[in-house]
Amino acid sequence: MKTIDYYIIRKFLGTFFFTLILLIFIVIVFDISEKIDDFLKRDAPLHAIIFSYYFNFVPYFINLFSYLLTFIAVIFFTSRMASDSEIIAILSSGISFRRMLLPYFVSAAVLGLLSFFLANFLIPFTNRGMLDFEKQYVNDPREFTDQNVHKQIAPGTFIYLENFNLKTGVGWKFTLEKFENRQLIYKLKGERIEWDSVKSFWKISNFFVRRVDGMNESLVKGEKLDTVLPFKPSEFMEDIEEVKVMNYFTLREHIKKKELRGDPDVTKYKVKKYERIANPFATIILTLIGVAVSSRKVRGGIGFHLGFGLALTFLYILFMQISTVFATFGNLPPLLAVWLPNIVFGFIAVALIRLAPK
Repeated sequence: MKTIDYYIIRKFLGTFFFTLILLIFIVIVFDISEKIDDFLKRDAPLHAIIFSYYFNFVPYFINLFSYLLTFIAVIFFTSRMASDSEIIAILSSGISFRRMLLPYFVSAAVLGLLSFFLANFLIPFTNRGMLDFEKQYVNDPREFTDQNVHKQIAPGTFIYLENFNLKTGVGWKFTLEKFENRQLIYKLKGERIEWDSVKSFWKISNFFVRRVDGMNESLVKGEKLDTVLPFKPSEFMEDIEEVKVMNYFTLREHIKKKELRGDPDVTKYKVKKYERIANPFATIILTLIGVAVSSRKVRGGIGFHLGFGLALTFLYILFMQISTVFATFGNLPPLLAVWLPNIVFGFIAVALIRLAPK
């Protein structure tokens, strides 16, 4: 590392964090103006607003805009260096263009590692306080799946409910089936099922139990059956924001559980898992694109660089959103959907670097 390397790293990180701090204050002001009515209506205490909500909101915001702010920082200070002929002086001193990219790459790697740590470990922790605050003082992000419930509660064990009322703990048209080697060995069916919260078991009305053992079958009918089953009413409540409070390892285990149960929304969780790994690489890719675009001294100056660079960035972000939509609602594999924008724009970054003035 030479003096010029530390100079570029200081410029890069200094511009990034200065822009980030300014944007944080702007976003907080707009967010307060949007939620002030909810805060006043629900008597949210000032201490909770500051420390439970906005204090925990900052890491989420940093990670959300880190890619765009990284790109803006690179465009801004590199354009200034090009306008002041600093890049010409660096290249004229015998430093190759590829060697000049080293401090950019180091800075981008630091920000990428920071993004990875925030997304996978710190933000899931801080989001707990923020989401608890939102549930109490803003809105409740949970939704209830109350009709045509299909779940796999254990390997080879499936349940079905035509409808379920979470408030009363009562469901209708209940079926539990167990399979072994793809053969039905047990079936429990009841007209009505009710959760006993005191004794923690289920009450099934107008039931029949069918057991199959090869060619032998037995059938038992009855009016009342008290039994313990491996699920609770709370499992019919889906928190659409729960992925935000899961670190990487918890999310991975949650995906395995959803795959076991055959939940149709497991793809959404896979996309989130892969995004937490792939998105930090966007920092490096956008940095390379930013350097290639802004290192040339042009008449339009920083304005031209910013305009062209931001167009590429928004195209990149749009590509990321479209690909994840195809994964969530289409047939595109989640891993490919998440990494495809990085692959495509990675080639674009390499091409722009090759075309950049040397």
